Amino acid sequence: MQATKRRFGKSANGFWNNDNTVGYLFALPFIISFSLLTLVPMALSLYYSFCSYTIGASPAWLGIENFFNLMRDETFLNSILVTVQYVAIGVPLKLVFALLIAMLLTKPTRAQGFYRAVYYIPSLIGGSVAVALVWKQLFGSRGPIVGFITSLGAENFNFFGSTTWAFLPLVLCNAWQFGSSMLIFASGLKQIPKDYYEAAEIDGAHVFRRFFSITLPCLSPIILFNLIMQLISGFMTFTQAQIITDGGPNYATNYIALNIFKEGFAYQHMGYACAQSWIMLLIMAGITGIIFKTSSHWTYYEN
Repeated sequence: MQATKRRFGKSANGFWNNDNTVGYLFALPFIISFSLLTLVPMALSLYYSFCSYTIGASPAWLGIENFFNLMRDETFLNSILVTVQYVAIGVPLKLVFALLIAMLLTKPTRAQGFYRAVYYIPSLIGGSVAVALVWKQLFGSRGPIVGFITSLGAENFNFFGSTTWAFLPLVLCNAWQFGSSMLIFASGLKQIPKDYYEAAEIDGAHVFRRFFSITLPCLSPIILFNLIMQLISGFMTFTQAQIITDGGPNYATNYIALNIFKEGFAYQHMGYACAQSWIMLLIMAGITGIIFKTSSHWTYYEN
């Protein structure tokens, strides 16, 4: 009996002293929240995508009918097209702004920390409803920006009344929130050995040559990371499109996240909206996979 107790005590002590067990215990809150708030909703969304489902009612199984209907839904197909256009223009513009500001802020100055904080503030508040409302007023028909354009001779110009220009305020609002990418670029710039630049200067390389031959290749892993993160963020753009344009005019800014919201909550087609969300996930995964597959041709790793 005593031998059994000793063996049980040793095994219990070994269990609690095991590093893996301690790690799982510390990770348990995240595992539980991730399972309840991510995995379970994803599983339910996948199931509902094959159903006719309205919130508060019992789902009715339809099979793949929702996905067949999506391929014939002009509104949904248009939302994919305008979202891809938005991402293709907005993400590179945002990364260019972030890199330029990061290069300026890596120069040693006394107020360097202050400037970084100021430039990072838009990333903290940029996705809020209040900022979207301010942006709507700035680019509205009576706003200062339209007033300036009108003073240059463009009569009756209206961003939100034009299917050609309605996307521009949204792209600029997204590019304005470059703070997080800027800090990551700034961190990457500090890791580039100064010896590279000194050797290039001795060889007579000018500023642009040093930028394209040293800075960009050494930053390519950082560019890859920022590109993937901003690509995902771009596809999930919702607040600005809903508050500023509400998808108009004529569905010109009806981005896919906004279209999913309307289908699910405005029109009560939750099963159909779930099917759209999974199509969006597949598109994002496909584009991300292509970027990763081709990254070996343009990403430089020093090791």
